[in-house]
Amino acid sequence: MTDLASFAALLTPEGQTLLAALRDYDPAQELAVASRLRREHPAELVSAALGQARLRQRAVAKFGAEDAYRMYFTPNGVEQSTRASVGAYRAARLKALGVGSVADLCSGIGGDAIALARAGISVLAVDRDPLTAEAVRANAAALGLADLVEVRCADVTEIDTTPYDAVFVDPARRGGRGRIFDPEAYSPPLSWAIEAARKAPRAALKIAPGVPHEAVPEEAEAEWISDGGDVKEAVLWFGTEPGARRATLLPSGASLLGRGLPDPTVRPVGRYLYEPDGAVIRAHLVAEVAEELDGGLIDETIAYVTADELRPTPYATAYEITDELPFNLKKLKALLREREVGTLTVKKRGSAVEPEEIRRKVKPKGPNAATVLLTRVAGAPTMLIGRPANQP
Repeated sequence: MTDLASFAALLTPEGQTLLAALRDYDPAQELAVASRLRREHPAELVSAALGQARLRQRAVAKFGAEDAYRMYFTPNGVEQSTRASVGAYRAARLKALGVGSVADLCSGIGGDAIALARAGISVLAVDRDPLTAEAVRANAAALGLADLVEVRCADVTEIDTTPYDAVFVDPARRGGRGRIFDPEAYSPPLSWAIEAARKAPRAALKIAPGVPHEAVPEEAEAEWISDGGDVKEAVLWFGTEPGARRATLLPSGASLLGRGLPDPTVRPVGRYLYEPDGAVIRAHLVAEVAEELDGGLIDETIAYVTADELRPTPYATAYEITDELPFNLKKLKALLREREVGTLTVKKRGSAVEPEEIRRKVKPKGPNAATVLLTRVAGAPTMLIGRPANQP
């Protein structure tokens, strides 16, 4: 799908029939499928339908099959759109803040607009690309949300947002050469998005999770969100808690608010090692987790928390440590052979050694399982051997 005419053709009865037929097709058989379909349908329509079918298959991971196979995507739209679970969480938070209408600037294919509308919020979805704007319109209609989503093809910098309760901005963070790391190279730049947020009663700006803390405006709350253990995004909130730092973990919804604690002390490795969630680390809230666990750090530069007791926490994964050894592959291989370890999980933090290299060299073999954590303890390269702990 590369132009408006091809997209419009997909919305016709013939286009819909083709898309339905391609729902479960195997991309490895695309040449044969295309040849067969071109005997019955125009070649351009078949190409557009096959392209859309591929995008829908990719989108299942973010939107789920039920929505993805009803929606319409562009290549950039699949790549940059918000995962449905994250969009739903953010929309629910805006709804809880009393927001009834949102100007969704840089809407992309409408993932966030859909989440907002499903939360009962009316949305103005704005994108300057005509094809993308048409995809938003088609998605809102396909999901029964057209009454709540107004679509406008325009430059976001020219939109009057004063009639809306809140502004949501998701600047484009990819260009012709891939991912953009400089916030001022976003489209639009982060500085423009911040000024737009300051003019609204409430606002949420979606940014890359690697944003430097010093780049966060004083009046903004910064929230890092992970889903299934993977950090997905950071959000700058305006009109909530100025200066706050928060880590939110999905799907549980557990949310940790920073209290400005000093760095934890460094202490010897105890019986348990806790690996904080990536959102906790990005939000600089390891100290809050360490306090909750009555623990300390194994090294002042490593985000592993150690403690003597096993305590429940949604913010970290616990391991019971059985051995602490200086980094030495021969010793590790001998220990694993002695314990008949065949299933080996290798994790690392603060180590240059790659997990696959460890597995290749130690050649684990046997009926038992173990976890090896390659890290530093008080500055020294160390191997911690253990197993996942069953948290109470």
